[in-house]
Amino acid sequence: MIWLIGNKGMLGGDVETLLRKHDIDHETSDLEIDITDIDCLRKFSDEKRIDWVINCAAYTAVDRAEDEPDRAFKINADGASNIVEIAREKGAKLIHISTDYVFDGEKQDPYTETDPPCPVGVYGKSKHLGEENIRKTTGKYFIIRTAWLYGKNGSNFVHTMLRLFGERETVKVVSDQWGSPTCTGDLAGSFIKIIAEDSDKYGVYHFTNEGKTNWYEFAVEIYKKAKNYRLLEKDVEIVPINTDEYPTKAKRPKNSYLMKDKIKSTFQITIRDWKEALSDYMKVV
Repeated sequence: MIWLIGNKGMLGGDVETLLRKHDIDHETSDLEIDITDIDCLRKFSDEKRIDWVINCAAYTAVDRAEDEPDRAFKINADGASNIVEIAREKGAKLIHISTDYVFDGEKQDPYTETDPPCPVGVYGKSKHLGEENIRKTTGKYFIIRTAWLYGKNGSNFVHTMLRLFGERETVKVVSDQWGSPTCTGDLAGSFIKIIAEDSDKYGVYHFTNEGKTNWYEFAVEIYKKAKNYRLLEKDVEIVPINTDEYPTKAKRPKNSYLMKDKIKSTFQITIRDWKEALSDYMKVV
């Protein structure tokens, strides 16, 4: 049986949809089970046979984390530690979601799984500590780092852009931060592939959709598809700006481009180009 933690979130919702679609035995939990309370986790999992744990729960408010470091670390680091301890006690395999924010974004080339983490903000540091807590507790883990997620179950860049296009005549978007937009449905599909194989090829993996772009180009593509699919009728000017023109409390990585060769070759996964994934997503948004 699979225990999916965080099933009400953007990614967790798509994971649950695929578990149901493939008729995979699973149970779910969300905020009603406090991951920062290991006794609460033990009570939920007591007398259950659990073969896999998928942890989609996280504190993801990047800017707010700078003002709430204790809460960010409690969920992303302590929570991960509690979840992996339960997985260890159950003899279960763990899939845990991490982030490009474990890197500082200063590297020019794509980040690989062997690059040393160097987070600069509270969010990235808390997620990195979560990774370390997992490594210290069990060897039966798949830590999957991703970036620039969007999906139907939560707030994200695609939904924000569609709202702004409807409200404004001009939208300014940062053009000097690079990465790969990632559809939550595609990422969730990689989990199903790993579980279906009952894989023991443990370790750290990177997954995003293919292709490299920046937030401005991403916004332009969203706009084009919104017009094409008649989600937007009026014209909007999209203006590229530099990061220093759009100050945020937390520093964003300038390079979030993650190399996917390891997960593709290990699990024979074909990853779609980000434009193709976005197009399919926006047909039904």
